[in-house]
Amino acid sequence: MPISDIAGFTDTVDRLSRTSVLCIGDLMLDRFVHGAVDRISPEAPIPVLRVSRETAMLGGAGNVARNLVALGAKCTFVSVIGADEAGAQLGDLVAAEGGLDARLLTEPDRPSTIKTRYVAGGQQLLRADREMAAPLSEPTRKDLADAAAEALAGADVVVMSDYAKGVLAGPVAGAVIEAALAAGKPVVVDPKGSDFERYRGAQVVTPNRGELAVATGLAAGSDDEIVAAARELIADHGIEAVLVTRGRDGMSLITHQTAAHVGARARDVFDVSGAGDTVVAAFAAGIGAGLSREESMHIANTAAGIVVGKVGTAAVTTTDLAGALHRSEVLDADAKVVGLDGAVERVAVWRRRGARIGFTNGCFDLLHPGHLSLLGQARGHCDRLVVGLNSDASASRLKGEGRPVQSESARALVLASLAAVDLVVVFGDDTPLRMIERLRPDVLVKGADYRLGDVVGAPLVQSYGGEIVLAGLEPGHSTTGTIARLAR
Repeated sequence: MPISDIAGFTDTVDRLSRTSVLCIGDLMLDRFVHGAVDRISPEAPIPVLRVSRETAMLGGAGNVARNLVALGAKCTFVSVIGADEAGAQLGDLVAAEGGLDARLLTEPDRPSTIKTRYVAGGQQLLRADREMAAPLSEPTRKDLADAAAEALAGADVVVMSDYAKGVLAGPVAGAVIEAALAAGKPVVVDPKGSDFERYRGAQVVTPNRGELAVATGLAAGSDDEIVAAARELIADHGIEAVLVTRGRDGMSLITHQTAAHVGARARDVFDVSGAGDTVVAAFAAGIGAGLSREESMHIANTAAGIVVGKVGTAAVTTTDLAGALHRSEVLDADAKVVGLDGAVERVAVWRRRGARIGFTNGCFDLLHPGHLSLLGQARGHCDRLVVGLNSDASASRLKGEGRPVQSESARALVLASLAAVDLVVVFGDDTPLRMIERLRPDVLVKGADYRLGDVVGAPLVQSYGGEIVLAGLEPGHSTTGTIARLAR
């Protein structure tokens, strides 16, 4: 990303809600026993939990489906339950989720998986698991494959949530991936264990850092180590991309040729239960909605930052996501405002990646359509656009007493919030020549009201083969004219 304005946030979230997802995997019941601890047991050095309430919700692949529905996506959910009390409760919880089309198969000899968490003061004290991790019986496996194949036609993307309880064991995972590929549907897998061969052909797998290390036998600490381990998975198992979740260090998206890293968005972490489910749900919804993998990673990273601020296996709603994207954009905009040394470093990185660098400058006081047109045209001539912004003192010397109307910090933040602008650098000189000398842009852009000989830095840029562009003007728009009309 980043997405540049409120319309962008709204459109992105709306696109997520227009996607259809087939989710298949291990369903489990998440039970929470809440209470208070105010003494230690006289029988053993352990806390005594005074129980106040108990809750239950969908866990495992069920939490992935729940998050998809919360994001507005249509979800068909295929899984297996036991013929027991927990299975009946799971059926009721699934039925209560609006927008979730469930195909739950019952296997009589398989107990439903239950995870019970004991919580006091917002913190988990203990988790107790009841489960049986074993492959499905042959009849159940066939019924599961039939249910998945039937749902595949209406899906934009397939999510496989593997908790190693048996639903995706044996040939099941490979059969689902093969059917999805034949139907032209992308597959996103939340994996488990060290045998990634059963995920062969998946477009994206989403291990956490520990799972990546186990699957490859390689270190997965630094960026370089994670990239190397992920590329081993890609080469060995025919996977297109690996999205590595890294806790407080954010996420990394790696393909055979590219690697992108984003920092975590969470401000306060209360509970990481189910955060991986939220990540795979948001990422898959983005893929199904036609967003790029990197855009989907940003969506998933934002969603993860929300869910760890809640208690329990929580889901992220469209309102949560739109609000968080807006807050993220403000932070991202602020990060675009850098000093000249920082700009030189950033431009050097972009150049190493083959980017064409553009530069324009001005006071940009009271941003108007003429400014937007200039910036849009400038961005159209380059891959990355750097804007030199006159400081308050510089603008005052240039424009006269009473100018600028807005402070340099306000003008810089407004410019940085625009999608066309990649960096904003405030300068205090009368001209941007020193900036141009250090940045050495490939394209120098000014308005068509300038003559080529009057453009500061033009001879320098032309001397090393750069281009000068005189952008067309939007008639009837000027800051000076606007201020005059306001004064009248």
